[in-house]
Amino acid sequence: MTLLHWAVLSPFIAAILIPFLYKYLKRIHTGWFVLILPLVLFIYFLSFIPRTSSGEAILNNLDWVPSLGINFNVYVDGLSLLFALLITGIGALVVLYSIYYLSKRKEKLNNFYVYLLMFMGAMLGVVLSDNLIVIYVFWEVTSIASSLLISYWYTREKSIYGAQKSMYITVFGGLSMLAGFSLLYVIAGTFSIRELIANADIVMASGLFIPAMILVLLGAFTKSAQFPFHIWLPDAMEAPTPVSAYLHSATMVKAGIYLVARLTGVFGGAPEWFWIITIAGLVTLTWGSISAVRQKDLKGILAFSTISQLGLIMSLLGTGSAAFYFQDGDNALYMTAILAAVFHLVNHATFKGSLFMAAGIVDHETGTRDIRKLGGLMTIMPITATISLIGLASMAGLPPFNGFLSKEMFLTGMLNVTEYGIFHLETFGFIIPIIAWIASVFTFLYCILMFSKTFMGKFDSSKLKVQHVHEAPIGMLISPIILAVLVVVFGLFPNLLAYSIIEPAMAAIAPGILSPGEFFDVHITHWHGFLAPELWMTIGVVVLGVILFMTFKKWENTAFYRGERDLFNYAYDYGYDGLVKGSQWLTRIQMTGRLRDYFIYMCTFIILIMAYTMYRYNLPAIQSLDLSPVPIYVWFVIAVFIGSVIVIPFINNRVALIIATSVSGFIVALLFVLFRAPDLALTQLLIETVSVILFMLVFYHLPKLKKVKTPPKLKAVKLIISIGFGLIITLGSLSAFSLGQEANYSSISEYYTENAKEEAGGYNIVNVILVDFRGLDTMLEVLVVALAVLTVVSLIRLRFKGSEDV
Repeated sequence: MTLLHWAVLSPFIAAILIPFLYKYLKRIHTGWFVLILPLVLFIYFLSFIPRTSSGEAILNNLDWVPSLGINFNVYVDGLSLLFALLITGIGALVVLYSIYYLSKRKEKLNNFYVYLLMFMGAMLGVVLSDNLIVIYVFWEVTSIASSLLISYWYTREKSIYGAQKSMYITVFGGLSMLAGFSLLYVIAGTFSIRELIANADIVMASGLFIPAMILVLLGAFTKSAQFPFHIWLPDAMEAPTPVSAYLHSATMVKAGIYLVARLTGVFGGAPEWFWIITIAGLVTLTWGSISAVRQKDLKGILAFSTISQLGLIMSLLGTGSAAFYFQDGDNALYMTAILAAVFHLVNHATFKGSLFMAAGIVDHETGTRDIRKLGGLMTIMPITATISLIGLASMAGLPPFNGFLSKEMFLTGMLNVTEYGIFHLETFGFIIPIIAWIASVFTFLYCILMFSKTFMGKFDSSKLKVQHVHEAPIGMLISPIILAVLVVVFGLFPNLLAYSIIEPAMAAIAPGILSPGEFFDVHITHWHGFLAPELWMTIGVVVLGVILFMTFKKWENTAFYRGERDLFNYAYDYGYDGLVKGSQWLTRIQMTGRLRDYFIYMCTFIILIMAYTMYRYNLPAIQSLDLSPVPIYVWFVIAVFIGSVIVIPFINNRVALIIATSVSGFIVALLFVLFRAPDLALTQLLIETVSVILFMLVFYHLPKLKKVKTPPKLKAVKLIISIGFGLIITLGSLSAFSLGQEANYSSISEYYTENAKEEAGGYNIVNVILVDFRGLDTMLEVLVVALAVLTVVSLIRLRFKGSEDV
């Protein structure tokens, strides 16, 4: 394993150590130990900037399951490095913030930091892995860790509800994504992203292209809270503020953005990819911005603003994917959108992270996040107010902050769409910049409302739980101050990131667009001329936003503003209740408490699945073969065997029933002897002997069987299942034997005969099969038996102690 592999796995290793540090070093806040790791990782990933900015990509291979094409290959290029820096950099600031936000006396910090480190490692695995299956594994770990963090305050009903909702929606998307990855493997024969990009023409030519694309996008949209899967994110705000600042603004919700950006090289250029992502992004942008205006909770506003901003980035990646349709060298028109997406990705992490932390400070110091109870905090909490002002001005798209620059580039990218001349944009393209402008108006509006309702006006302590409100301690302010400073620095000097971070990320999103040695032209400026349409669109946003704010009193009491809960939550709630009721109904049918019913279900399933398999593959394929004659004494043994089986249903005594059953088992052993299989015969004899002894010991102490009148319908069901099961097993065995005798099929027994000595070093084929060829099956069977033994021992010990059976 290389240092890069250890970098990905180090958060998991640290998570294992946290409980011990928490237990033995209680005087020190656990966060101080955790802080070291993201800082070290951030510095380590910074060292890759010179290499990625020169166009180099670093690949370190590690075989995992090479026979299935699953390898833990770590790949660092401009895109993965950007996300790695966000994950570790923002992670370090969040950990520092959490040290002062979470009390070491009141909170279970060992749980919190274990979950946080799990998430950090999983996110690094997602953005640094080259293998789709490895990405999926880490992807689902992010869902698990996120749910654990959301439900950190598990005594709160809303926390549990939010955690469950996020888990259900994101795991549904993850499973869909896994199906899409499987289809990509069927198409291209590889799980490597680099190889898929190299064979993009093969992928696009396949009939499975559209299903694979839709399934992958389901995973990306659910994780990045795209409409209509956005409903889990507002409920996730029940998590502690450090979690919201880290997972739900800077990292986890951008996993879907990363996936779309990374796979643009595979799907980009297809009109379906362009339209699905662009429309989904614009709808999410608009719906999120409108919904944010209706919120009264600070974190609720920030949650819907996050949804909106994620939609903005997604729409830019959708429109920028048109660059793959042309690839003619003149790509500035199309790459503006991708440039804006990358730049806004960085900007959003800075201003939204600072805003979440500021909201947490307000909640921490006042005891509420309800903007109807807040107001006048500017004079009491001036530093927090300044941080919020910078963050909100940047998010609203006001100069000279970094959000203004990326918002201008966003509008430019949307205007450029009308000039593409492809995908019927000459007809519908004009709608895209209009929708983008409308969403920007609502973005400006909720930013003004959030600041004015929280920090302006008259302060009224009677509405607050905390009577003596004051500014947060400096330790809690350090992280948001750093992020606010970055908002200003990146706004005043945007080209600091131009060729160190932004351009390499663009090159990674759009591989093959440039010739070797070429670079995208990245030059970000505040002024594009007085006649630039983006400028007048921004002025229009400000003017209309101010008008709506000034007339706020007139529509404050409307149904639109009062209805703060998202309408799509009702669809989720009804759907969830329906699933619960349906599962309860199905469980009542299945779980009757009678072993007889369970056995009927299992046998019915086996019969149906085997019958379908035979139908699917045109079986049974029974042939008349030249078989050796069967001696008369063998027929006699078989007749005795059949007789011992037939009498079993008519015996009412348990001991006699065990004897009759054991007779059939011993006769099977005799048949093994007659057909020259002494090893199998010995195994059968041992098993039957032990079974008979155990059964006799147990059943001897049970009460006698009572005659129970069986309904005729149940008798018919049992008879049908018995005949069907026997018929299916017989036909299946004969078919397998017949197919094995054909020249076109190689016998599995011949394979074992030829390879037992050479591959496993054994002459006893049966033992070799059990121990080597099917060693994993045998190990699991032993494990099941061991668990059963432990269960029996536990039950016996409980009974001996006089305890209740649990």
